[in-house]
Amino acid sequence: MATHKDLDIWKLGVELVEGVYKVTSNFPREEMYSLISQMRKAALSIPSNIAEGAARNSDKEFLQFLYIALGSLAELETQIIIASKLKYIDEDNFLLGFTEKLRRKLLNFIKHVKNR
Repeated sequence: MATHKDLDIWKLGVELVEGVYKVTSNFPREEMYSLISQMRKAALSIPSNIAEGAARNSDKEFLQFLYIALGSLAELETQIIIASKLKYIDEDNFLLGFTEKLRRKLLNFIKHVKNR
């Protein structure tokens, strides 16, 4: 691995951020400082923590940041479900499938880092 930018999980995280920004731009204005802000913050945290962890000196530190990214992903998934229940997005919105795809890849990468 040359840099974090070579990691598929980082690339998917950046794509997820883009999707979250696009979807939340259609939310009601009263959600600007609550759900929109929280969803964007959680989404941004995912690739950011992957990048920060990749820049660390040890696999132990890298794993810590990967787990933080995983936690942010779970937080975002919860917020997407809430947004769906509030009818801000469709239940079949692509974001839920995307979060599941990223979760699987992130968990597999965590296993890989643990075993090297």
